[in-house]
Amino acid sequence: MSLSINRKDLEARFREEFNVSKATANEYIQFVFDQITDVLKEDGQVDIYGFGRFSVTHRKGRIGINPSTGEKMEILPTRNVKFKSSKPLKDMLK
Repeated sequence: MSLSINRKDLEARFREEFNVSKATANEYIQFVFDQITDVLKEDGQVDIYGFGRFSVTHRKGRIGINPSTGEKMEILPTRNVKFKSSKPLKDMLK
């Protein structure tokens, strides 16, 4: 069985745990996401003790080949988010 949680579920759990309105729960959750996003936009990293670290990785641009046509094409450089779980989180999952 697969358990997953989406933003709506997170909001409901937050409302229940802290006895706040739906709007307030949404504001707090959005605030946390915005703070993480702002730091990552600046190529920073976010360390959440006991949970993990979010950081930005860079992939260089390169020349690739379109598998359908065989044509060479330019693949632009990209930035991606990397997450590395902390030891306490890993230990909890064992």
